[in-house]
Amino acid sequence: MISQKNPEVTITESEKIEPEEKEKPFIIAHISDMHAGSQYFVPNLMDRAVIELNELKPNVVVATGDLTNQGYKQEYLLAKSYLDKIQCENLLVIPGNHDARNVGYIHFEELFGSRQAICHRNGISIIGVDSSEPDLDYGTIGRHRYEWIREQFAAPANFRIFLLHHHLLPVPGTGRERNMVYDAGDTLEVLQECNVNLVLAGHKHVPHAWRLENIFAVNAGTVCTLRLRGKVRPCYNVIEISKEEVTVWRKYPFHDADQIIKFYPSTFAFEKSPHHDPEGAS
Repeated sequence: MISQKNPEVTITESEKIEPEEKEKPFIIAHISDMHAGSQYFVPNLMDRAVIELNELKPNVVVATGDLTNQGYKQEYLLAKSYLDKIQCENLLVIPGNHDARNVGYIHFEELFGSRQAICHRNGISIIGVDSSEPDLDYGTIGRHRYEWIREQFAAPANFRIFLLHHHLLPVPGTGRERNMVYDAGDTLEVLQECNVNLVLAGHKHVPHAWRLENIFAVNAGTVCTLRLRGKVRPCYNVIEISKEEVTVWRKYPFHDADQIIKFYPSTFAFEKSPHHDPEGAS
């Protein structure tokens, strides 16, 4: 969804807003890996996440895949019934590897439309692609998409975000690496060319953050399932983007939040939470 520019307005001295009110952050809620239909799917966790998101009132909500467990239509309908309750005009949804099982991408297109996502809002560009392959767990972007990605990010923007399901960088505490993006190196090079600031992904069910040169890559956990590694808990991420800094929070449904990372786009400096790594993960 592409928003129109606001018309220019002249503000008188008496109408000027105090700085703390004017500088509201742009908020993105990032949920992933619902796995609707799985035996590990917990409905009340998703119910609570929806309530919290509606109270938060983010500017954008992104769902980075694995909405379903096996890609069946009834699982898609269940996942959509929850997503439809989220009160946000900018809801961006892309599929994951579980959604591509059993020709599930057909149901995705029928219920959600394009498997790509495009949103330009408030000087922030968000572009998402389908990194899944039918009935395979690994991910790929593909050379045929590189130019399309460059074209989408060519639009003027102050901050650029790339969405995909699979991780571009290995995630600690997730065991043997076996199904990240096959063309991760080439994809990262394209994203660097496009001056992408932030990459959001899911897939491994473990929240984590990396900095690679000028790109920050942040993974979300599973929002509402018990498909968990070690002591990781169901959670989703909240990203607050202001002019000077970006803060990523990990939020647990029914519980508090803790900071994963804070970074400064102008200098690429960052502060990582000392306790964001999963304890006892395997």
